[in-house]
Amino acid sequence: MEEPGAPGAGSLPANGNGNGNGNGNGNGNGKGKTAAPKGREAFRNQRRESEGSVDCPTLEFEYGDADGHAAELSELYSYTENLEFTANRRCFEEDFKIQVQGKEWLELEEDAQKTYVMGLLDRLEVVSRERRLKVARAVLYLAQGTFGECDSEVDVLHWSRYNCFLLYQMGTFSAFLELLHMEIDNSQACGSALRKPAVSIADSTELRVLLSVMYLMVENIRLERETDPCGWRTARETFRTELSFSMHNEEPFALLLFSMVTKFCSGLAPHFPIKKVLLLLWKVVMFTLGGFEHLQTLKIQKRAELGLPPLAEDSIQVVKSMRAASPPSYTLDLGESQLAPPPSKLRGRRGSRRQLLTKQDSLDIYNERDLFKTEDPATEEEEDSPSDGERTLDGELDLLEQDPLVPPPPSQAPLSAERVTFPKGLPWAPKVRQKDIEHFLEMSRNKFIGFTLGQDTDTLVGLPRPIHESVKTLKQHKYISIADVQIKNEEELEKCPMSLGEEVVPETPCEILYQGMLYSLPQYMIALLKILLAAAPTSKAKTDSINILADVLPEEMPITVLQSMKLGIDVNRHKEIIVKSISALLLLLLKHFKLNHIYQFEYISQHLVFANCIPLILKFFNQNILSYITAKNSISVLDYPGCTIQDLPELTTESLETGDNNQFCWRNLFSCINLLRLLNKLTKWKHSRTMLLKMQTKYLGRQWRKSNMKTMSAIYQKVRHRMNDDWAYGNDIDARPWDFQAEECTLRANIEAFNSRRYDKPQDSEFSPVDNCLQSVLGQRLDLPEDFHYSYELWLEREVFSQPICWEELLQNH
Repeated sequence: MEEPGAPGAGSLPANGNGNGNGNGNGNGNGKGKTAAPKGREAFRNQRRESEGSVDCPTLEFEYGDADGHAAELSELYSYTENLEFTANRRCFEEDFKIQVQGKEWLELEEDAQKTYVMGLLDRLEVVSRERRLKVARAVLYLAQGTFGECDSEVDVLHWSRYNCFLLYQMGTFSAFLELLHMEIDNSQACGSALRKPAVSIADSTELRVLLSVMYLMVENIRLERETDPCGWRTARETFRTELSFSMHNEEPFALLLFSMVTKFCSGLAPHFPIKKVLLLLWKVVMFTLGGFEHLQTLKIQKRAELGLPPLAEDSIQVVKSMRAASPPSYTLDLGESQLAPPPSKLRGRRGSRRQLLTKQDSLDIYNERDLFKTEDPATEEEEDSPSDGERTLDGELDLLEQDPLVPPPPSQAPLSAERVTFPKGLPWAPKVRQKDIEHFLEMSRNKFIGFTLGQDTDTLVGLPRPIHESVKTLKQHKYISIADVQIKNEEELEKCPMSLGEEVVPETPCEILYQGMLYSLPQYMIALLKILLAAAPTSKAKTDSINILADVLPEEMPITVLQSMKLGIDVNRHKEIIVKSISALLLLLLKHFKLNHIYQFEYISQHLVFANCIPLILKFFNQNILSYITAKNSISVLDYPGCTIQDLPELTTESLETGDNNQFCWRNLFSCINLLRLLNKLTKWKHSRTMLLKMQTKYLGRQWRKSNMKTMSAIYQKVRHRMNDDWAYGNDIDARPWDFQAEECTLRANIEAFNSRRYDKPQDSEFSPVDNCLQSVLGQRLDLPEDFHYSYELWLEREVFSQPICWEELLQNH
């Protein structure tokens, strides 16, 4: 992703101070540009330094499903766990020397490796908890890449993938799944953790080993490469199917992880390593349902199945080619608004208004003013010149602060088109809903002919020619979404349940997951938001908040400054990874459920809103986002896999303070984008939920829009536009007061009707046929338990013969 400060024609640096490489957008080196006076430049720099303006560099960031493979593996481990790498290696080598003598793992043939893994799985089935843990650690060492026999990080990652495929083919995942069930139901471990005043990393040792093996297998097998052999590709699809569907009468694996999240948040299992659970849950959902590119493919397929026209663009490619916007310097804007003349002094002064507008970028110029409008310089100078009484310090500061990026007024230099770099076009194709066309024609007919024609959008009799052209343009950009078709089909099914028959629902992985989550979905969403709140950097520690640090805090707390600094970095990193996993998980769920059925999306969205997800996201952004994105809560020498193959240098307070050399933190920027996308999805077309982004501007008032044109311009250039959605001006009829409770209640009624019709199938419904034939009813075959035949006589004696029957009451009831 490229920031506006990148070199090139007309590019702007992030803080608006160019260096002169653009077409007239620099500090005096552009074509036809007048250099700024030194005094003005010095004053501007002093102002910006005093007000905390940050110079934002270009960020080489590419948004995607996840970070690089090594980074995703390294985030599984906290720095507190680094000592366990040695323990895993020791357990493996002790067992391997007994079973295989005189050779190393990498020297064995594949058949010999499979034989050894089978032996490991057999040794897992022991009663001794301690022996079982040692074998599990040996398996984890294999999944980690047998780093003791590798020379480089590349080798470790290669053998980690190889070993994970081998472990899966030998049935390791199923074996560890059984052990995970045992540990989840281990009441002794839960009781021990509940009795402790402070839970530490030692309380979750077994769970962390099991979850680490499963995560490494999911992440390594999920990763697709062109060089993968055919057997690996087959194993990948088989593994995906096993995780997606209920195997051996068990629920999908993601539901087990969701149950761990709710159990942790309920306080019944405070020792659960929640970071590992969330990372594994996120990757399982991504693996089984698919990432963003797979979503785009599914969307294209579904539109074709429904007979809808193809998409106008690929959203992934549009975002990748979109240039980033500079963050607005709110403190600078605030200072400028305080220094501007009061409204009473601006009345009737066109020049003062133009001075305020000159504080926008060059991109705002052509949005706000017509640079090619010819005006009489003499008249303009006469109108703009203030009286003697109005020559205040405020006006002088306005003139001094005038940005050199703006072309000089006509009195100083003639206007030229070469000085303004216009964008080639907006990134998104505009969309128009059927509702928008109907609303436009309703207003036009009321204005010109005095009556309306309902939903008729074809009859244009009596309307002037410009209205005809407007309707033609609107229809050219008409967009019918998959959700529109699904809502229409749902309405027809509700009206005619008997004639249309029962709906055929494809058993896709997304549908299976929704059915499993349906009745516990509110608890799942509340639990995820509780953890997100506890991990947010703006949250303050409270006594009633959940403890999410159980799998990062050591048994013995640090006693030196260096240990405290290391633990502090580890804790912050731990929270950042939790935010990353939850934000990505929620976004994936929303996008997949929306594609599967709009009311599934609305169901999860409404429960997120009811659980205060929108204020939580806003609270998250109530911080210095630039500082959060550039935070350096990592110690590169302690990251996997590098820490396993090299001697660790001695850590010092200076090296910890310096951090790594990365320009920004990928996971934090990824989390911010995810949370913004979440906020957009929760509020889109929901006026009762609108709190931020494009949809909010119409409710903020004219004065706010006038004072925040930089933000408005940045939004205008990045978002998709609806043809007659004048969000920038706030004239939409939907901006008037509304009954938001009625809006949410109607949506909730539609969701409940959908869930009841599709998933609640009571046997005694009013549409079920009634059998009135006595012989038919008595002749029905009932499924009875196997032991019923042995106790049939006892059942007759207890339930029939020994029960008194009041025949009079029976006859009266009938």
